[in-house]
Amino acid sequence: MTAHLGDFGLAKIIADSNSEVILDQTSSVGLKGTIGYAAPEYGMGSKATKEGDVYSFGILLLHVFTGKRPTDDMFRDDLNLHKLVQMCLDENVDEMVDPTLVLGEAAAKPCPHLKGINECLISLLRIGEACSRELPRDRMEIHDALNHLLKLKTIF
Repeated sequence: MTAHLGDFGLAKIIADSNSEVILDQTSSVGLKGTIGYAAPEYGMGSKATKEGDVYSFGILLLHVFTGKRPTDDMFRDDLNLHKLVQMCLDENVDEMVDPTLVLGEAAAKPCPHLKGINECLISLLRIGEACSRELPRDRMEIHDALNHLLKLKTIF
């Protein structure tokens, strides 16, 4: 449970900066983020945005609930953590979720009372998937993600 990223708030840090060099920066030289968590548009020289922070948040959710890092060796060619979750979301969620999240014997065998937990985990993965979409305009807005998370907290 050790944090390994520092991407959140990049948009605010850059926007609040008094340095015109940083504000006008369009290369990745002035922008540092955690590999795998930084939004794909940052690699193409885009400025830090709120949507980039949303992407980082989404990838973090996917990492926490799958137990897979976005930099894992399994992610090659066109496969990444977002796409893996997207492919498995509806059918193979039990295989996708980190088994250490469900404690005891419940992790080893199906249990009827876990249906609610699985629904909660699916909802969390859906939020992560919606926040980590490749195009910034397709990502869930952070206030919507927060509302969904608060609703889940109330339900579960």
